Amino acid sequence: MLVLWVSVVAATALAAPDPGASGQRRGAAGVWPVAPNVVLVASDSFDGRLTFYPESQVVKLPFINFMKAHGTSFLNAYTNSPICCPSRAAMWSGLFTHLTESWNNFKGLDPNYTTWMDIMQKHGYRTQKFGKLDYTSGHHSISNRVEAWTRDVAFLLRQEGRPMVNLIPKKTKVRIMEEDWKNTDRAVNWLRKEASNYTQPFVLYLGLNLPHPYPSPSSGENFGSSTFHTSLYWLKKVSYDAIKIPKWLPLSEMHPVDYYSSYTKNCTGKFTEKEIKNIRAFYYAMCAETDAMLGEIILALHQLDLLQKTIVIYTSDHGELAMEHRQFYKMSMYEASAHVPLLIMGPRIKANLQVSNVVSLVDIYPTMLDIAGVPLPQNLSGYSLLPLSSETFKNEHEFRNLHPPWILSEFHGCNVNASTYMLRTNQWKYIAYSDGTSVLPQLFDLSSDPDELTNIATKFPEITYSLDQKLRSIINYPKVSASVHQYNKEQFLKWRRSVGQNYSNVIGNLRWHQDWLKKPRKYESAIDQWLNTHSNPKKKSEQKLENNVLEQHTEIC
Repeated sequence: MLVLWVSVVAATALAAPDPGASGQRRGAAGVWPVAPNVVLVASDSFDGRLTFYPESQVVKLPFINFMKAHGTSFLNAYTNSPICCPSRAAMWSGLFTHLTESWNNFKGLDPNYTTWMDIMQKHGYRTQKFGKLDYTSGHHSISNRVEAWTRDVAFLLRQEGRPMVNLIPKKTKVRIMEEDWKNTDRAVNWLRKEASNYTQPFVLYLGLNLPHPYPSPSSGENFGSSTFHTSLYWLKKVSYDAIKIPKWLPLSEMHPVDYYSSYTKNCTGKFTEKEIKNIRAFYYAMCAETDAMLGEIILALHQLDLLQKTIVIYTSDHGELAMEHRQFYKMSMYEASAHVPLLIMGPRIKANLQVSNVVSLVDIYPTMLDIAGVPLPQNLSGYSLLPLSSETFKNEHEFRNLHPPWILSEFHGCNVNASTYMLRTNQWKYIAYSDGTSVLPQLFDLSSDPDELTNIATKFPEITYSLDQKLRSIINYPKVSASVHQYNKEQFLKWRRSVGQNYSNVIGNLRWHQDWLKKPRKYESAIDQWLNTHSNPKKKSEQKLENNVLEQHTEIC
């Protein structure tokens, strides 16, 4: 009841007009008489489809629902790279991944890169960051890096352990992800003890790790797996009967890249319906815990009489497949992985507005500067979202002149054996790989195939060609793929030299050791062949890898 009461009061505060509104500040939306505060909460691995019907019915998310009711929801928001560090690099720089060259979870922005927060600070904002950042470099293992660098090599190895669940059987256990709760508490304390006393506007960033799955125990049967971990308290927030069991294509019918990803994620074996449903239920419960942390920030702003003066933005770096398409984690352009939540509420932000235009995380940077009244640089990949969400916005057609009717996402990291590029428009999702010829593309009509089970690229060659030409006009993706391929070789060689004579032992005991140690000479030879291939290396290695994948299809099926 207390939460309900606070929500009602907060709603009233948001609806109240700003006192003494006179004059305006520069910005795309006509904006505010006084610079508003800004709070950005960015979680990890949150499937954006949970923020709207019908997926929203599966789990109780009261504070996300509060933001929906009192702000603007972007129904088609996407990551620019479905993995932590490259995605966050795009969010903090306003640039596409091929421009930041954040190719994997170890390579992000330069530590001295000027972010939107740096610019806002120069223009009078007090700034503070708590929690997960990961835009300069992710804190990831040597195994992660080697797996990303060697993804072009002609072998197929299980890089992950089989996904699992772990339940704390306590109905009263609320704080499961303790580090996230600590950072949330720090953010709330900062609001209470410092921000509430500022005469200048402030911008606060809170980065959460949830609902990212937890690492498994370091040894044993599930070594290297990901654990979906929660308590009975949070599971009670999940409607078990509403959980959808995703449809899977037969292994023999999977796209070669999808099959490779499923194999490396240890998901090509048999899963019972109960296993799949439990993984999804635990994931949704972790989303509920994430929502509660967002709620702590919203409630603190209300209690401090700051809610009506503060723009609150909630988003995520990417989604979570949670066993859709026979995969968990992200690293995919399917909706569960690439679709992110994006909600904005605050003074002069339209309430209960749902925007269908496609947008992406690179739009955060110009939106932040627009809120601060700072002129936007010309080199950004993104566009301000204020014309879509502010009260001065008239209709979605106006936005088409400001934001292109497409978004770009790309992936160059581990668990996927070819650089991947997604062009998303209102109806179509086009996915191209590598050089555009050695791996077949995918085309989905999301209006008639929301589960993305039917690749119609060959059925509609004219549409496929047109979208591919549009993609090439945005990014020379064969050239980018070749650059990443060369980068991977150089980084692997540098690492191999660094471990010296211990190389065979180190590489043989990475997360893939259970497969690798069966034929270590075979796999080391495959790496040597990859490193020694100079003429058109991308096509040759990918063709061999594709043949290898097809052989694996035959063996398993």
